[in-house]
Amino acid sequence: MKDNQYEQLIYAPISGDVIPLNKVPDPTFAEKMMGDGIAIEPSEGKVVAPFDGEVIQIFPTKHAIGLKSDLGLELLIHIGIETVGLKGEGFETHIEAGQRVNAGDVLVTFDLEFIRKRAKSLITPIIVTNGNEFAPLKKTEEKDVVALDSILLGTMKSMEESKSASPSTKNSSSSMQYGSEAKQIVEAVGGVDNIAAATHCVTRLRFALKDDTQVNKEELENLNIVKGSFSASGQFQVVIGQGTVDKVYNAMVHETGIQESSKDDVKAIGSQKQNALQRGIKTLADIFIPILPAIVTAGLLMGINNILVNPIFADESIVVMYPSWAGIADMINIIANTAFTFLPALIGWSAAKRFGGSELLGVVLGLILVHPDLMNAWGYGSALTEGTIPTWNLFGLEIEKVGYQGQVLPVLIASWVLAKIEIFLKKRVIDSLQLLVVAPIALLVTGFLAFIIIGPVTFTIATWITDGLVAVFEAFPIIGGLLYGGLYAPLVITGMHHTFLAVDLQLIGSTGTTFLWPIVALSNIAQGAAVFAMMLLARDEKLKGLAGTSGVSAWLGITEPAMFGVNLRYRYPFFAAIIGTGIAGAFITFSDVQANSIGVGGIPAPLSILSEDWIAFLIGMGIVIIVPFIITFAIGKRKFSK
Repeated sequence: MKDNQYEQLIYAPISGDVIPLNKVPDPTFAEKMMGDGIAIEPSEGKVVAPFDGEVIQIFPTKHAIGLKSDLGLELLIHIGIETVGLKGEGFETHIEAGQRVNAGDVLVTFDLEFIRKRAKSLITPIIVTNGNEFAPLKKTEEKDVVALDSILLGTMKSMEESKSASPSTKNSSSSMQYGSEAKQIVEAVGGVDNIAAATHCVTRLRFALKDDTQVNKEELENLNIVKGSFSASGQFQVVIGQGTVDKVYNAMVHETGIQESSKDDVKAIGSQKQNALQRGIKTLADIFIPILPAIVTAGLLMGINNILVNPIFADESIVVMYPSWAGIADMINIIANTAFTFLPALIGWSAAKRFGGSELLGVVLGLILVHPDLMNAWGYGSALTEGTIPTWNLFGLEIEKVGYQGQVLPVLIASWVLAKIEIFLKKRVIDSLQLLVVAPIALLVTGFLAFIIIGPVTFTIATWITDGLVAVFEAFPIIGGLLYGGLYAPLVITGMHHTFLAVDLQLIGSTGTTFLWPIVALSNIAQGAAVFAMMLLARDEKLKGLAGTSGVSAWLGITEPAMFGVNLRYRYPFFAAIIGTGIAGAFITFSDVQANSIGVGGIPAPLSILSEDWIAFLIGMGIVIIVPFIITFAIGKRKFSK
């Protein structure tokens, strides 16, 4: 970074949809009378500090707040339009004028619904009031932002102001929090010239590098602030930790001159390094990861229901012994099954968004495919045997009137078609007619194609895939379990494991259970067991602490800190975990262990396993705890004693 330049980043102070300033329903803001900026339609009632600085003004009505950054930028956050008339009702401030604040500190909370009903608009302008002292603002291109996770605005101190800046100002910039660590990270990844783009997510710095071979991983991972690093999806990712990563990124931009990039910028550059298979896998990951929390939650709730309705702890189930629990179990079952029953709607939402279409239309498309007037897909097999499948007659063409409950491929392909039709029409239909033309035509055409071509073809393909997997694992259960158990962790490194989430969901949708996910759960436990052994062996306090916390994380289903932070760095713990998972995978597959849902892939995993398979699965858990731990400890004992 040149001496006469100062970078100022403004993070989103509030989560919500981004609105251009000229769309704000108030001429004072829309015509930039108070200065340039941007606006947000809030999705939650909390405003946080978008940078380190000072509170310079709190309006008596609490609806607006003025801030000044360490670099001297003055920012006005005005919550809603014409909210001054509420006289502070519905708002609560958490700071005082003159108070020092750090990025992320809560400034104001407000009652979203209360203000929505009483104010002209909830749109919140965020205005730089001394913009004449700074270069023109660079504004985010994201459509929706998350408080403190998304960069909203960026600017530089103007050249004239830079030249007249006092030494104390310059020193303040160069000595900001995490400044030296940020410089060391940049140096370790090959320097500024090796970075094509950089951004961050909740826990990691994400770099699109020009040459990955210039990275000094040993130097990087010796930094106290770094918990691990790895390459995936064309990006080099440095694990920092939640809450700290945004401060490190802010410091990196300030101290090194790297220009901030959106997540889409880094993805786009990173994807240029990927082949067709990698891009396909990345697309599946982008679609299924956002809906994973709903699926995992459903899996946990189904596990609770399994405990209530199956005779696990006695000869009779809890609902049989205590009939008053039957209603509770039934309600839990409905709540748990919803995500799987309407799985095409979840996939439709995420897939349409990924392919550039409207999420709402994606949801509607998914619901169309599971409409209650259609024959339920789970009854298709018996109806086919009995010859009772209902049909539509379209000018002599017989179309099966069948739903696609629990199916993955039909809604994936249909969502892609829907998005492409929508994009095509939006480019060619004038704005005033888009509401009347784009959505109706896109849904109608996609719906007909889904029922006539896409659904039947993809349903057949999905059936072939399911039957093929089942046949292979039935014919060679030990080999299948051994290979999948041994290969799953390496697949995580490449990102290819996301492909199998779709396979698991397809298996559950077609057969009601999956034999693959139990092995995934054991792999997570194995990585945790290996890293716990490293915790006992480690003499370095940083490694010991990292191993302990990442081991707990792995046993709760999140293996990345353990794998990338410790096991892959030392290699032998990673291979010990693979060996343990392979052995356990062979055993539980031979024992035909099945899961009826996807839950937390760690110690809570038995909740998602069929009750009759619990004993075999618990033996598998014992294998992945004992074998990786003993192998890691035995090898590590010799290495650490040298």
